[in-house]
Amino acid sequence: MMRAIKLQKLALLFLAATVLALAGCARGPEQEGAAARREPTANPAATPGGKILYWKSTMVPGYRSDKPGKDPMGMELVPVYAGEAEAGPPGTVAINPRTVQNIGVKTTVVRREMLTRDLRTIGRIDYDERLVTDVAPKIGGWVENQYVNFPGQMVRRGEPLGTIYSPELVATEQEYLNALQFQKELKASPLDDAVTGARNLARSVETRLRYWDITDAQIKALRERGKITRTMVLHAPFTGIVVKKNVFQGGYVKPGESMFQLADLSKIWVYADIYEYEMPWIRLGQEAAITLAYEPGVTYHGRVIFIYPYLKEKTRTVEVRMEFRNGPRFELKPGMWADVNLRPVVSRKALVVPVDAVIRTGKRNFAILALGGGHFAPREIKLGAQAGNQYEVLAGVKEGDSVVDSAEFLIDSESSLQSAFGKMTWQPPAAESAPSPASKPPPIQHPLSSGGAGGAGPAMAGMGGEQP
Repeated sequence: MMRAIKLQKLALLFLAATVLALAGCARGPEQEGAAARREPTANPAATPGGKILYWKSTMVPGYRSDKPGKDPMGMELVPVYAGEAEAGPPGTVAINPRTVQNIGVKTTVVRREMLTRDLRTIGRIDYDERLVTDVAPKIGGWVENQYVNFPGQMVRRGEPLGTIYSPELVATEQEYLNALQFQKELKASPLDDAVTGARNLARSVETRLRYWDITDAQIKALRERGKITRTMVLHAPFTGIVVKKNVFQGGYVKPGESMFQLADLSKIWVYADIYEYEMPWIRLGQEAAITLAYEPGVTYHGRVIFIYPYLKEKTRTVEVRMEFRNGPRFELKPGMWADVNLRPVVSRKALVVPVDAVIRTGKRNFAILALGGGHFAPREIKLGAQAGNQYEVLAGVKEGDSVVDSAEFLIDSESSLQSAFGKMTWQPPAAESAPSPASKPPPIQHPLSSGGAGGAGPAMAGMGGEQP
């Protein structure tokens, strides 16, 4: 019998040391100070000298007595006065309002608002490929003159780019003039078939000239002049800049070979790389803004026009193309880098909480609810999208709730510690007389009462069972 009592005392000593060690690990220096200052009641009006309800142990959680004395660890019992609040359900913690102020607890009201997210990246300015054109004659010949001498030169729509001598073109022009002359001679002929044949011949040769990109004005001038020209003038199809110059003066150009490449810079494209986890926030048509390093304070606005359907394996990014209208002096120059800012709307009526108010444990997320009167309770919540310093909350809290966004880890540690103590309760041995239920609240069963020293295992497991 004596040996069993000694084993039981050793188990209690081991249990107490373990609880103190866990409490020391769970609490930092600030929490130690807060726990030392915390009073057993949330009502500051409760003061010693009132009616004593019962006596409790400071070393053995759950041990109570209806008279003063010592607990099984040999420590003096302390009185609990009328008006002192109970700890409440497991996981709920009551803190003296003065202590709440000392540890810097701040709360935020859960509300609904527009939730947006900033996506910032670097973009590369390039030509709008829809506005890039090659000037490539459909006939072969020699470049007689060039009026565009270097890339980057600005040209206007209809402006001459150069002249080309083509023997094939000269022969076709002469054939066209002969057909016109033949049509003129047969105009007064009584043979309708001959007149129609001469007219169709002239139209056929004229159509061939148009297929070679000879303009109507050039064909009209050829008819009025009545004689061929040795060279043909190439004109700019639109206003833009010369991107490339492929053939120099005096060189020979093959049919379809590019002599110049022109680009219209009134609109440009911006390419940006977006990471995989940011792709849910990208939509076609959403607004985009860019800023340039050499123009601080100036912002250009555009929109997303294309999202590439594949991923770059090396960078794990998806390329996004945006369209912007250029300035009057072509401030957006191809080849430049730009700071890109995308502001997609995540949810128009989102229930939001600050990021600082969320305690993330890996698989579960918690927020500390401020219940009022110095009472706090952890609440599991389901998170949606993160936008800046706010989270979208899908479940767990409702609009108007108050959540702690400062010192929430201190309160969470205190709540977890109290919940662990709630698992370790005391029941006097059978040889001792239990206090009367009428004079004190009913005690909670303690694991050691059923297994002696071997009961320390379940008690230890219970301490971690309420951890989030």
